[in-house]
Formats: sequence, C-alpha cells, structure tokens
Amino acid sequence: MGRRRFSGLEMALMVMFALMSVAAITLIVLFVTGEPGVIEDGTTEEFVPQCPTIPVAERVDCFPDAGASKLQCEKRGCCWSPLDERNAPWCFFSTNHGYTVESVEHPNPYAMTAQLKRMASPSLFGADIHELSFHAEMQSNNRLRFKIYDAQKKRFEVPHEHISSLTTDPSSPIGNTLEMTHKPFGLVVRRKENKKILFDTTMAPLVFADQYLQISARLPSHNIYGLGEHVHQQYLHNTNWKTWPIFTRDAFPNGGTHNLYGHYPFFLCLEDESGKSFGVFLMNSNAMDVTLQPAPAVTYRTIGGVLDFYILFGDTPEQVVQEFLELVGRPVIPPYWSLGFQLSRWDYGSLSEVKTTVERNRAVSLPYDIQFTDIDYMEDKKDFTYDKVKFSELPQFADYLHAKGQRYILILDPAIAISKRVGNLPYESYDRGTEKKAWITESDGKTPLVGEVWPGDTVFPDYTSQNCIDWWVDEYVRFSNEIKHDALWIDMNEVASFKKGSNKGCADNNLNYPPYTPKILDEVMYSKTLCMDAKQAWGNHYDVHSLYGYSMVLATEKALQSVFRGNRTLMLTRSSFPGVGKYSGHWLGDNGANWNDIKWAIPGMLEFGLFGIPYIGADICGFFDDTTEELCRRWMQVGAFYPFSRNHNAQGYKPQDPAAFGPDSTLLKSSIHYLRIRYTLLPYLYTLFYKAHTTGDTVVRPVMHEFYSDSASWKVDQQFLWGKYLLITPVLHPGMDTVLAYIPDAVWYDYDTMQQVADRGTFVTMHLPADKLGLHIRGGAILPTQRPDVTTTYSRRHPMGLIVALDDNGQAAGELFWDDGDSRETVKTGNYIHYKFSVVNGVLAMQVIHNGYNNPDNLMFENITVLGVPQRPISVSVTHISSALPSNSTVPTSNIQYDTAKKVMFLKNLSLALGGTYLVEWELVAGEKQRFDCHPEEEGDEAKCKARGCMWEPSTIEHAPWCFYPMDHGYAVTAVENVTSGMTVDITRNLKYRSSGRPGSPDIDKLRVKIWYHSSDLLQFKIWDPSTERYEVPVPLSLPPTPETDESKRLYKVEVTNNPFGIQVIRKSTGTKIWDSSVPGFTFSDMFIQVSTRLSSEYVYGFGETEHPTYKHNLNYHTWGMFAKDQPPGYKMNCYGVHPFYMGLETTADAHGVLLLNSNAMDVSFQPTPALTYRTVGGILDFFMVLGPTPEMVVEEYTALIGRPVLPAYWSLGFQLCRYGYANDKEIADLYKDMRAAGIPYDVQYGDIDYMERQLDFVLNPKFSGLPALVDEMRGEGMRFIFILDPAISGNETSYPAFERGIASNVFIKWPQHLGDGIVWGKVWPDYPNVTVDESLDWDTQVELYRSYAAFPDFFRKTTAEWWQMEIKDFYDKIKFDGIWIDMNEPASFVHGTVGEKCLGNPLLENPPYMPPLESKHRGLNHKTLCMNSEQILSDGKKVRHYDVHNIYGWSHTKPTYNALLSVTGKRGIVVTRSTYPSSGKWAGHWLGDNYSSWDQLYKSIIGMMEFSLFGISYTGADICGFFNAAEYEMCLRWMQLGSFYPYSRNHNGKGNERQDPVAWGPEFSNASRDVLNIRYSLLPYLYTLMYEAHVKGSTVVRPLLHEFVNDKATWDIYKQFLWGPALLITPALDPGVRSVNGYVPDARWYDFHTAKDVGVRRIMLSMPTPLEHINLHIRGGYILPWQKPENTTFYSRKNPLGLIVALDDTGAASGSFFWDDGEGIDTVEKKEYLLTSFTAASNTLTCEVIHNQLLLGDRLILGEVKVWGAGRVRIPEVTLTVATGTAHTLKPNHNLDTQELIIDATPLSVPVDEIFTITWKTSI
Repeated sequence: MGRRRFSGLEMALMVMFALMSVAAITLIVLFVTGEPGVIEDGTTEEFVPQCPTIPVAERVDCFPDAGASKLQCEKRGCCWSPLDERNAPWCFFSTNHGYTVESVEHPNPYAMTAQLKRMASPSLFGADIHELSFHAEMQSNNRLRFKIYDAQKKRFEVPHEHISSLTTDPSSPIGNTLEMTHKPFGLVVRRKENKKILFDTTMAPLVFADQYLQISARLPSHNIYGLGEHVHQQYLHNTNWKTWPIFTRDAFPNGGTHNLYGHYPFFLCLEDESGKSFGVFLMNSNAMDVTLQPAPAVTYRTIGGVLDFYILFGDTPEQVVQEFLELVGRPVIPPYWSLGFQLSRWDYGSLSEVKTTVERNRAVSLPYDIQFTDIDYMEDKKDFTYDKVKFSELPQFADYLHAKGQRYILILDPAIAISKRVGNLPYESYDRGTEKKAWITESDGKTPLVGEVWPGDTVFPDYTSQNCIDWWVDEYVRFSNEIKHDALWIDMNEVASFKKGSNKGCADNNLNYPPYTPKILDEVMYSKTLCMDAKQAWGNHYDVHSLYGYSMVLATEKALQSVFRGNRTLMLTRSSFPGVGKYSGHWLGDNGANWNDIKWAIPGMLEFGLFGIPYIGADICGFFDDTTEELCRRWMQVGAFYPFSRNHNAQGYKPQDPAAFGPDSTLLKSSIHYLRIRYTLLPYLYTLFYKAHTTGDTVVRPVMHEFYSDSASWKVDQQFLWGKYLLITPVLHPGMDTVLAYIPDAVWYDYDTMQQVADRGTFVTMHLPADKLGLHIRGGAILPTQRPDVTTTYSRRHPMGLIVALDDNGQAAGELFWDDGDSRETVKTGNYIHYKFSVVNGVLAMQVIHNGYNNPDNLMFENITVLGVPQRPISVSVTHISSALPSNSTVPTSNIQYDTAKKVMFLKNLSLALGGTYLVEWELVAGEKQRFDCHPEEEGDEAKCKARGCMWEPSTIEHAPWCFYPMDHGYAVTAVENVTSGMTVDITRNLKYRSSGRPGSPDIDKLRVKIWYHSSDLLQFKIWDPSTERYEVPVPLSLPPTPETDESKRLYKVEVTNNPFGIQVIRKSTGTKIWDSSVPGFTFSDMFIQVSTRLSSEYVYGFGETEHPTYKHNLNYHTWGMFAKDQPPGYKMNCYGVHPFYMGLETTADAHGVLLLNSNAMDVSFQPTPALTYRTVGGILDFFMVLGPTPEMVVEEYTALIGRPVLPAYWSLGFQLCRYGYANDKEIADLYKDMRAAGIPYDVQYGDIDYMERQLDFVLNPKFSGLPALVDEMRGEGMRFIFILDPAISGNETSYPAFERGIASNVFIKWPQHLGDGIVWGKVWPDYPNVTVDESLDWDTQVELYRSYAAFPDFFRKTTAEWWQMEIKDFYDKIKFDGIWIDMNEPASFVHGTVGEKCLGNPLLENPPYMPPLESKHRGLNHKTLCMNSEQILSDGKKVRHYDVHNIYGWSHTKPTYNALLSVTGKRGIVVTRSTYPSSGKWAGHWLGDNYSSWDQLYKSIIGMMEFSLFGISYTGADICGFFNAAEYEMCLRWMQLGSFYPYSRNHNGKGNERQDPVAWGPEFSNASRDVLNIRYSLLPYLYTLMYEAHVKGSTVVRPLLHEFVNDKATWDIYKQFLWGPALLITPALDPGVRSVNGYVPDARWYDFHTAKDVGVRRIMLSMPTPLEHINLHIRGGYILPWQKPENTTFYSRKNPLGLIVALDDTGAASGSFFWDDGEGIDTVEKKEYLLTSFTAASNTLTCEVIHNQLLLGDRLILGEVKVWGAGRVRIPEVTLTVATGTAHTLKPNHNLDTQELIIDATPLSVPVDEIFTITWKTSI
C-alpha cells in the first residue's frame, strides 16, 4: 500500500496540535515546579498613565534607580514632571499601577484575608508577581499584623525565634483599625479610639516583583524616630526626601547616610502633644531603602522576601516601645558588674602592656570593672587561640583581675582562617568545622566559600546550621577551658570580609546583581561581604545576610550557657537585628575621636533603646585617631552615663585610658568624679534594666518620652534621661563651657549641689566648666544608691542609700531591684528583692513587695538624702514593719542634718536592713498646710483670732487658714490607766489659752477618754465630761461580747500623746498612722466640740448625705456640713441623711473606716496636710474604727457594727414607675396597659401623695377611688404596689382618725413641759379642708393660706410605733400594698421651727454659738424643720431635745414602718426612706432624693450609690431621668440604661413636668428600655445573691472598682464606672452626644457581656463604642453568674430555668454562688428557709455543690442554659452532665469558635439546681 499524503488542512491542524501540546506541557511543568506567575515585561497593551494632580510632597518615586528621563519614566507607565530641585522625584507613580482586590474574607472578626491581582501596567524591574495573598489580624488590642505574599509560591520569611513563639490574643475587631480599598488595593490603619489615620498606603501603588517590593504610606506627623542602623545626626528624622538604606555592613559610623552594622526597619511616630504614638516594624531581612518624604510619608523598597508589617499602638512613646519589645523579645538584664566602667583597645601589643594599663588606672583609684583584649591576644588573629609569646600568661590573666574584683572580656570574630597555625601545626578549630560542614558554601551548596578577614583567607561559619552551632559551642567550651574569662565580645558579624564576595569573585546572576540595588554603601551587594548566591541553612545569603549577626548571637547564647551555666555573663555584638537585645548588648561601632561622633552617639543610644537593646554605648574618646584631652574629658563625662561605658581605641593611636593623662589631670579627676556618681547610682541603673526586662521600659530615654506634651522636647537629642528621673546634659562642642539646655516642665535638682533649679519648661544657658556636665534629678524621684568603690565587687558590699527628690506636692516614688547580680533567670526563679518606695506627707515608705533573695552581705540602707524639704525637721522616726510587732525608734538628732539654704535633709547611719519594710517619717514645724483653723466662721480678723488665743499670719496658699492654733493648744494628759482590754485617760485643758471664744458655750476643762479594744479589727475611743451627763446617741450598735485582750491578735496599736493630748492608731502590719489627733485645736465646750486628725493619705471616701462631685474627697480646704434636711441634692448642700463615716485608703493600699457616733449638727473639714477636722454642736465624741484591711472588709466590719443591710423582696429588684402628678387612677391604668403592650419589664407601680385626699396620710383621694381595684388587678398579674407616707399628720380635720388616735396615744412631738407641753405645730403637705389651692401664688403664700397645721409623731416612743402600725393596717384593709415609701422624714416642714416661726426656749439651740456651713444657715437650725427645743422621749423614757436627735428622726421612723409592713402584709416587702443614719439599712433602702433632670446627675448618682454602699445601705438608686425639670430624650435614655443597674431602679418625676416613663418617648425609646431592662432581669438571680451576701456578710452590692482592685491605684479615682459585686462592670454613657466612652479595664480578664468575647486588655483606659442604644457591660473572668430568662415581671421570670454564665479566668477557672428563697418570706435567712449553692469550674468541669437547702417545693428551679465564656478555639463537640444519682447525660453544645462561647442547654433534662451535678466538656483534640 502506498504512503498516505496529508491535506493542507490536516497539516495545519497537526501543527496547531503540536503547538498546543508544547504550551500545555510547559504550563504543566510550571504548575508542578511551582514557578511564580510572573509578568516578564509588563503589559503588551498600550498603557496610558493616569497622572494625579497632587502636591510634590506626596509624589512617590517611580524611578529610584539611576538614569531617570522622560522616556524611561514613561516606559514604566509613570508620570514625568521635572522640578527645580532634584531631591523630590520627577518621575512618580500614576494611579493605574498596583493591584486590585479580587476577594475578601473575614475568617473571624479579628482577621481579614484577601486575594490581589496585578493591574495591567508596565513593570519597573520585571518579574512582577501577578497574584498575591493578603492576611491581616489584630494580634492584641495594641498590635496589628498584615502580610502580603506570593499566592502561589513560598518566599523567604524571617525565622524569628521570639516572634514565632508568640500567641495571639485578639480583642478588638479588625474593622475598628484596618480598612481596605479595592481598586486599587490600599490599606488605611486607624487608631480605633478616635479613628485618626496613622498609616495610609492608598497614596501610591503596591509593587510586588520577585526582587523588588515597594509600598508607601502617608503618616500623621513628621515626628519620626528610629530606622537603622545608621548615624542619624538628629534623633528626630528629617522628612525632606531622605533615603536610608538598611543592610548590615562593616562600615565606619562617620555621619553619612550609609548603612551600618544592624538591620532595623522599625520606626516610632509621635502623633501629637497627646503622646499617642505608634510603631511600624517591617519584618524583612533583605536589603532595602526607606525613604521619608514631607507629605509626611514613608516608602519601603526591599529586594526580596515578603511584606510582613506589624503596627504597634500606644498611648505614649514609651508604651510603643513596650509593645515592640513584647513582639521581638524584651532585653536581658546584664550582670551587675557589666554596668561598671570598662577599658579596651585594639593592639596593646602584649599582655604586659595590658597589665601596665590596668595598674596605672588602679593606682589612681579609678572606678573600673572590666578589661578587654581585642584580636591582638590571638595567634595570628585566629579564633580560639592566643599568642603564646606576647600573651603567654593569658590563661592566668582573669585570675589576676579577679583578685582585685575585676572582670575580663575577650573578642571572637566569626571568620575562621584556613591556614595552619605557627610551626605548621594544624588549626584544629578549622579542621573540626570542616568535618562538621559548618561553613557557608558557594552557590553549589558544597564548596566552602573563602573570603578574607583579619587572619587572611577564611571560611565563614553558617550559624543558621545546627552542625555549625554544635561546632561553635564545642570550640567555645574548649577555648574557655584554656583561657578563663567572664564574657564574650563578638565582632565583624555583618558578615564582614575584606574581599568582595569571595576569593573567586561572584557570579553574574540576579542575586549578586539584582535588578535594583538599594542605596547601600558602594551600591554593590557583596561589597565587604560574601556573594549573595552563597548558601546557608536558612536560605540564600541574599535573603539572610542581615540575619548573620542575629544567628551568631543565638548560637553564641547557647555557647555561653554551656560555659557559664547558671551565671548570667554578657554578650556584646556589633551586628544586630530586632530581638538581639534578648541576649546581647551592642556598641555603636568604630567611631572616631572627633566632636561629631560624641554628639551623634546620643541619637544612636536613643535609637537602640527603641530597638530593644538598652545595653548600649559608644567607644568613649573615639576608636580611630588620636583624641585630645578636652574631647576625651568631655567624652569621659558623658560616657560615665552610657549604659555600656567603655573607653576603646584603635591600633597605633596614643593611649586614652584616663590614667594615661596623668594623676593630676582635670580629665582624670573629672572621670573619677562622674564614675563615682555612676557607681553610686548603679542600683538605680540596674533597676532600670529590670524594668526593661519585665515591662520593656527604656533605660536611656529620650526627653520626649517623658515630656511629649511639650513640643520643644521632640527635638532634644543632646541630652538624655536615665529612666524617668535623671537628666544628663553633656558638653558636646569644643571650647565651650556653656550649653543651651532644655529643662523640662518639672521640679529639678542639681545632682552635685542638691539645689532646686529655678527654671522649668524652657531652654536655659547652663554653665558647665571643664570638669562638669549637667546632671539633674527630677522632682518625684527616689533613687536607690550605694556607696561607690573601685569595682562593683566591692561597691556591692557597701551600705545602700536613697536620694529622695520631692516634687511640687512633696511626693516621690521609686523602685529597687536587687539580686546576686550574676545568676541567670533570677526574675523567673524569684531570687530577688523588689522594693517600692514612696513619699507622701513626710512619710517615706520603703515597702518590700518581693523578698526572695537572701542577702549574703547583710546590706543596710545607711544614708537617706531628701531634697526639697522646706524646713528643718523637728524629729525623724523609723518604724520597722515585720511579722512581729512594728518597732518604732527616733533617729538621734546627731544623725539628722539639714542644709537650710539648699533645703536638703540628710539622715545618716540609719542601718535599715535590706529586705526589711520601713517607714521613715519626718515631722516639720507646722507649715502653712499644717495649720489648723482657729476661726472657721466667716469674717475672721486678727483681733478675733488673737482673742481666742490663736496665731494670725496671712498665707500664700489659697484657702489656708490665716488664724490657726498654737502647737500646744488643747488638752494634756493627767492620768492613764492601761488594762489588757483598753485604757482610760484623764485630760485637762491647757488653761494658758482662753476659752474657745464662743459665748454661751463654756469650755469643759476636765474630760475622760476611754479606749476599748473590742476585737482584732474594731476599737472605740470615747471622750466625754465625767462630771455632767451629756446626750449620747441612742442608736444601738452590735459590739463583741468580750474585748480582744491578746495584743498579738489586734491589727492595731494605740498610743496616747501627752501635750497636746492626742490618740494615735497605728496599723501594726505597716506602721501607718491611720489616726493621729496629736495636733493642736482640740476643743470640748458645751455647744462646740472640735477634734482634728492627720490622715494616712489623701484618699478619703464617704461622709454624707450631700452631693459630692467626685467619689474621692478633694482635700484642698473643703468643708461639708451634715444636718438632715429636706434639701434637693446640690453642691455643698446638706441633704436628707447624716452619715459621719468615712473610709480611708492608706498608701500601702490598706483601708480603714471611722464612725463618729454623734447626731448633732456638724461639719467636717479637709485640708491638704492631709488632715480632717470634725466640728459638732453637741453630744460627745464617740469614735469607732474598723481596720479592714481591704475596702470590702471595712464595709463588712462596719455593717457588723451598725447592722447588716436588709434583704429586699425579690420583686423589689424589678423596674419601678412613679410620678408625682398622676391626675387620677386612670392615668396609672393607662400607663400599666401601655407598658405591658410595649413588653417592658416592670414590677412595681407607686402612688405619690396625689393618691391622698388633700395629701392626708391614710385617706384616699376620690379621683383615685378605682385605685384599690386597679391594684388588685395588677397584683393578680404579678405586679406590686408601693404607696407613700409622710410623717406629718394634719391637725385641722373634724374627723381624722389618724390624728385623733395619735392624740389619744400621745404620739406627737411637744414643747418641754416647762414651756407649755403643747404640740409643736408645723406645716407640710396636708391642706386645710374645704379650700381650693391657687397654685399661681408664691410658695410661702400658699403655705400660709392653704396648708394645715401638722403634728409630727415621735417615733422613739413605743406607743408611736403601735399607733403607726395600727394606722397602716387600717389603710391596708382599704387598699392592698406591698411596700412603703416614707418621705419628708428629716423631718421636713414648710415653716421654720413652728407655725408663726417663734421657737420657745433657749435661742442658742436654734442659732448655736457655732453654726456649721449648712444650707440657709443664716436662718438657723430650724430652717424647714422643727424648733430645736422641741422635746422627744426615748424608748427608755429619757427626754431629749430635738437639737440632739434631729438627725436620727428618719432613723427612728424607719424601723416602726418596716415592722408595720411585715406585720400587716405578712410578707417581707420593702421600705424606702429618704432620711437615714447609720444602721437605717437594717430596715430600709434609700433613693438619692429629689434630683434634677440634668446630665451631671447621672455620674453623681454613681457616687451617691457607692457612698451608700459604704454606709451599709445596699438598696439604693436615683430617680431615673430626674425628678425636677423636664427630661430630654437622649439624657433620659442614657439614664434608663444606667438606672437599669441601680439596685433600686425607679423612674420618677415631679409635678408639672411631661411624662418620662419609657413608653412616653415613643417606640425606639421603649425598645431600647426593654432591651436593657431585659438584661437587668436576666441578671436578677445574681443581684439577689449579692443582696443576700450583703445581708449576711455586709459586702457591697454596688461596688467601687477600688474595692476589688485596690492594689491598682488607677482605680482609686474612678467614679464613672461601678461594679455589681465582684464580677459585673458597668461603664455607662454619661454625657450628651457621646458614642464612645473611655472606661478603665482593671487587671483581670473581662468579657463583653453583649458578645461573650474576651476584651483582651487590662489596666488601661479603653475607648468603648457606645451607640445610643448600648451600655457597656463586662463580666470578670473567674466568676460564675446565675441568670434567668427575663419576663415582664419577676413573678414570671422566677419560674424560668436557672442559667449560668461561667466566665473563665486566665487559668480556665471560675467560681460563684446562688441564693434562692421564696423571694418575699419574712426572715427566710434566719429561719434557714433557702437554698445556697456554690459553683466551681476548673479543668473543663463545672461542679455544683449544695451548701444549704431548705427550699420549699414550689420554689425549686431546674438547670437551664449554661454559657461558658473563654472555652477556647478548639472545637468542643460533646458535653457530659452527671446528676446526683450518678447518671451521665450526653449533650451537644453550641461552640462558637470566634467568640469562644460554649453554650450547653440542660433544660430538657430537668436537672434540679438544689442537687449536686457536674458538667464536663472536652475538645475534639
């Protein structure tokens, strides 16, 4: 058969098939081999650049390489626009370069991923990567990471040993911080608190090619610091088109812009004067450029790797550094001896010359710890050898130094010679390395690359290889056995080579000659280093070159651990990368002996502080060139304050060690002076390194970090700080003895002269002669010191001391960290001592907060110097606080010196043992703040003052008294009787002085004092007239039946001072005086009693009732009157109740409470001493003190004394509505209907006085005739009703049983019998019968015309209580109610004193000789109440004046009302009273009175509730939305949110205003109210449990943050947030228009209640988004909260299953309790008719334990939904619930991996919560 011929068509098809096959095979090969999808030549389509019209400052260079021209620019698709300057780019990017976003995903709220595709455009350098992946995540609240990388092929990424170990802890959704634009791709990073843009890459396109990556970002300010390593001639960057190359290089730091030894693509940006700052770290080790331009903006150009950015947010620059070091690794604490001075030089020539240098510096007693040897000690500069001719005795050299307490450090370079040793002997280190294959190889991966360094031809260890690391460790161990030394210096590790690339040169490829070479020195990649195509274990040298020093440090750390084991030792490296500081220090390289290099060293040190290498310094006096005496002298001065303080110079230059300049040289003397100061302050410097190691603080600190609010500080870089407190100002210019120095805005003291500097916040010309530098201590500092010596070995054995520099407020603080100075990991093992020092009010507290180090040297604090003491102290005492009794001693006057001119106090020879806790207290002659006011009344003058025997002297301090008591004014002790249970003291008035100067109030000359030690934490001291009976408060207290006679068990000791008499109460555990009345001015007269006490701190809380603008009292001369009055809340207005109780916080965070049991009109005055003065107009002084020591224990102890709070009925925890001004019962019915229709939870409806006929108690208004039926209907549907009763009873009725029966029972207050025995009539709300009130008349006229005479029941009498109960019962028969609201019981009257306003009897009772500063005090005490001479009769028949018992009228009214309620209703109910006194909480709750509809009342209500928590009244709240004036929408809604977390939650407004109940505002308001009240109702089981705990333990319900976090002083001032118990944090919006709230997050794990997510931050103020419908609620980790599904009333919600919120803490544990009873039974706790369970969670198991159970069957609950928060992100597929019988049930949970919430619904199993059960959950792994 013949051969077939193909047609033309067939041939064409075959060719096409073949071509397609080739193409397909090519694509398959590319797919299999993973080659990147690249565009070799950009686009073949015509490209038209879209050129933006932008400021020149915002142009981003499109032609960073050489050869830019219009033609070449346009070939790149860029825009050409030449300028008249060359530094700004002429060729810049068009807007149609870059990438587009193809898809975006949010795998969780904290992360974002995207796929990017390159836009069609020309290429800059070829090999552009077409498809990219993007990943971003919020790793913590203050750290954002985003990474851009090849979507198809893995590229080199830095294998960072620390960062790779971090775990993320996200808290803030990424959307709050990061936004992405899509076409083109761009990123906008914002500060989430204020949405300020920080890092905006949308200004220019992303370029991502194989060997060229570029990204630009606009920045918010020009305040840019960092980037390195270079010589920056200023610390603040110049943003005028400066380009800085980054690529490690052996180069001279001579001031150019070239790259140096380290690689630091990190900068810090200070945003503005607020201090808010952020940092940007690009984790990339390839060669790069960073350009700063005036937009301001930054552009990165790197030639490999990926773009892996970390953005770090801080509120201050210092916090940014802390965040950066959290990321890369915090620095090591260097050994103590390494902080000593050090000497070195390259090429001493011989060991004998080294010793000569050592000896000449020893001879002049130069402080000097360390001697170095450079490479000249080696044999032919070979590592691991020594010159056996010139350095033959080197093996013994370390011992030679050690004999005098010095140390020896030697050098090693990485390069290893390939030549033989002397005598042609093998170089075994090289041979072993070759055998181990330890060397970097050529591109073939086999042949060791050979270069040249100091010993000649060398190979280079590959420290990224484990074989090399093993070899290096082995060689170092061998060498260390031969040559003893103390630490290691590693050099030349950039890596440096003297040949370009290798001895063979470098191949022509894209690694050695990349398409773009950054602006590195020489602009050749392998200049002075290795070929870029050399191979290492981590990758091509091209990628890992800048990691060479980093990898050498990691290997060397292993070597050092092998040799020094438990000793810390020291490493010093030249080349570095972020994270090196975790192991090593650094010096600033091979500088020169010139004035530029001394200046530029300071910005260099400051930058390495940013980079996390605080152990930093420059070669003092310069490395290269001969120094001059002047230069070296000035450099020795400043170098004494380099953390790494080493004098080092180079081969061939004259010696420059200090002694070389001669024993009489100014240089040597100046050097010794400042080195001795350095050595004195080494304890402070060492403590700074501890802070750096534990928190990331800087050591050498820019002035800007401390004084950022002053823009003048932003450029200061010729001065620096040690930490916060020591300012160093050197002379840095030749021939100068003055410096223009910046003095920041603080108190400063000259270190040498100790004098205070007059200037602050300005630049000054500072005179610094040849032997001086500027050295200043900041006011507020306490610097630990030690007597210096010539080495730290010796100085560490010397006594320690303190320098205290007082600030403007006479305060100071500091710390000391102390360990053995040499051992590894002492912080981790706890083998250290940590002191915190503080000075407040002339008391230095030296408190040990950790003591894990046994000090072998028996060190003592010997001398304490205090700067800024205004006058010579009268005396100084020292109290040693130990586990035994505190011991107190007086410092002998011979040990106290005072410099009057300088105002410096020197305390000598104290011998306070290191490790002990001490208080050092100095007493001064009364300064202006020590004065106690002798004329508190107005209109004082010198004559009136001196008439009282007092001193007159005008004061410069605002509000300080000009008339004050002499020091011995008061009483003196005449007799003392001590017994084990207390003491009795007789005292006599100092008759040297006249009487108190108040006619009608004669002084009582002889008094008795009795002190009782009631218990370990309770004492009482009482002062009275033993010769004349005086009124004493008839309020019973619960005192222990027997005193505490065992002194060792008491928390306190009591001392009595003689003249003047005073009582001092001292806390034994700390030595703190918590009461000290040994001050002048104690007065005890008939109608004026005054006593003052010094306070333990300025932190005082309590006293009431009055409106306080802050929770913590302002001690700057404020006086608060206390006298019960019908007075709406207002500033310094005495209100309804009287609570003479305060809680004091001591500086040690201990707390105590003080009650003055006195019910007369009084005031308390605060002064900044700090001190407190009580003044009262009668009675006696009867003080009770509880010792805590925690704030919560203070309240528990106080309520144990006065009575525990009542347990309210469960329904009373529901929401409540009231209004003064309901027109009729239909209005109430309509409101009830509307509330039910809106579905708003609502339990209680009130009737105010408008339900009464003419405001008569117990008489129903005809307009409310349907109210009884309405109440019955409401109660039948689960509602409750409360009605109001006022005490005043009308006397003008013809038939009014309440009055008639009252007359019959003689219940009303009358005049004393000798004045007529008639009723003391007042006028209140009841009207005359048969009148029509004209409300258009003024108030006083209405009262006169329409108000009837009213009588006031005397509730002290038993007959009154019986009458009152009978009247209430009679009314209950007419209308049912569940609680009683008692009002106007101060008692209030609308006339002053009595009708006609003429009080009978002694007029001094109405206007006493001293009138406290009360509202309308000019009208007398009877203003708006009864005459003070009215007579009341106590239950024991004793007659008393209303003058004495006025303040306890409301108290006397409360118990009979509570008893009547229980008796009449047979249920617990609730009583709410307006007027209160200590112990009122036993029977009633309280509302904060007739407040106003204004925004300030929201936060003031929080203060009020927290104060009543102190007072033992748990059931409190304010009238939601305000009583007086019209409310407005936003305020009322925010108040509804806040009020939903009042324990007593009632919306109440006044007559004449529009409605403000939730349904009155419309559906949106109703919905928001319903939602927040549903949260309240869901948490009522938790709130009820808190109420139970308050009832049985006295704990607080509304709780200040400081009660739970007292060791965090930030909480001591917080009053706009509060807690429910320990676990629910409420952070409401309190201001108009706000949509975010700054709230403090205390030191615990916290979960957002709304999302169940961990917020991830602690101990910071956090900006919390707060939309109008939102309130911020957080649950504390470690707690279990019971909850129930809410319903419209508690009647129904109580029937629902019990749920649990299990909020796990950091350890995965939590606990909680649950109390339950019938909710309204009387005395269920006392009768034990309740359930109490405890819940614990640990190790993925929740356990229920029944502590007590006598619950009635009908009140039992079953277990419902259990929510476990913080359950983790590993899936939990199954849960086991095991019940009491042992039966196990398997449940399928709902586990949200995003929120980490695990929901377990146990409802179907009907498990009773009054039986034990366990729930166990396990992960799928």
